[in-house]
Amino acid sequence: MQEPTVVLTRCEEYERKKIAECIQRHFELNGGLDKFVRRGDCVLIKPNFISPRSARHATQTHPMVIIEIARLLKGYGAKPFVGDSPAWANAQRCAEKLHLTEQLAKLGVPIRELDKPKTIKIGNKETVGISSVALDADVIINVPKFKSHQQLVATFAVKNMFGTISGKAKAIWHYRKGGKKEDFCRLLIDIYRYLKPTLTIIDAVYAMDGPGPIKGRTRPLGYIISGTEPIALETVCSKLINLNPMELPMVVTAKQMDFGCSEFEKIKITGDGFPEKSFTDFQLPKLIPLRFSLAHVCRSIVKQIVLLAKSGIVKNKNNR
Repeated sequence: MQEPTVVLTRCEEYERKKIAECIQRHFELNGGLDKFVRRGDCVLIKPNFISPRSARHATQTHPMVIIEIARLLKGYGAKPFVGDSPAWANAQRCAEKLHLTEQLAKLGVPIRELDKPKTIKIGNKETVGISSVALDADVIINVPKFKSHQQLVATFAVKNMFGTISGKAKAIWHYRKGGKKEDFCRLLIDIYRYLKPTLTIIDAVYAMDGPGPIKGRTRPLGYIISGTEPIALETVCSKLINLNPMELPMVVTAKQMDFGCSEFEKIKITGDGFPEKSFTDFQLPKLIPLRFSLAHVCRSIVKQIVLLAKSGIVKNKNNR
C-alpha cells in the first residue's frame, strides 16, 4: 500500500480569511484542486447536517467551512451544491439554523435534499437505497464534523457518508445492522467505498466531546484535517485526542476488511504536523446500544414527520 497522507493545519477560529486560507492550503497539500475537480463538474459538498442546531453547538459542520469550500470550487469553474439527508428535519432547515442559506444563495450554490433513493449493491451482497442526487454528482467532497459518538465512540471520516441514505431509512439500518458493531461499520465502509469521495475535509476547529453526536459539549480543538484515505484520517484523529485507534469500531472493522491504513507510523502527516502532545482532556461518551429497537424506529419516524410538518408551517407563515 502506498503511504497515505493526512494534512493537519492549525485553525483556532472560524474567521473567514483564515478558513479560506486553510481550505486552499488543504487542496494544495493534497495535490492541487485540479487533481480532484474539473471545470464544469457537478460537485456535492457533503457536510454533517444531522439536526437543526446553531453553529455554537458543534453539532453540524460549521457554515464558514462549507462556504469557503463552495467559494473555492465556484471560482475554479465547478458547479458545487450542498446536500445531505439529516436524521432530524431536512437539509434546508439544518442550513437555516446555521445561517447558511443566504450566504450560499449569494454564491449561486443550491442546497439539495439527498432524496430520491436508488437501490444499488454494495460490498458482496448488500442492497442499499442511496440518494440518486449523490449518485449523480461528478465529485463528492466529504466535510464531516469531528465528534464523539455515543454508539461508535467517535466519528471522523467514514460515517458522514451514511447521510446519503435518504430520510428515516438510516434508522431502519440501525435496526437491521445494529446488533453487531462490526456489521454496522462494514455497512458504513461499503457505502463510503461505493461513493468514493475524492477528498475528506474534517472540521475540528471546534469539536464535540461528551455525549455526541448531537448534544455533546462544544470544545476548541483548533484543527482542520484532510486526506483521501479515510481510515488514515480516523487513525490520526484518534491519536489527536489520545485515543487508541483500535478502540474505534470503525478502525477495527476496516482492519478486518483489509481496508485502509490503521498504523499511525505508516501515515505521512503534512501541513503543520502532529502536535507534540495529544489532547488528553477530550471527554469520551458513555456508550449506548447501537441497535435501534423497532419501537424506537417507529417513534423516530413519527417525530420526523412532526418536525417536518412544523417546519413547513413556519416556512409558509414566513412566506405570507
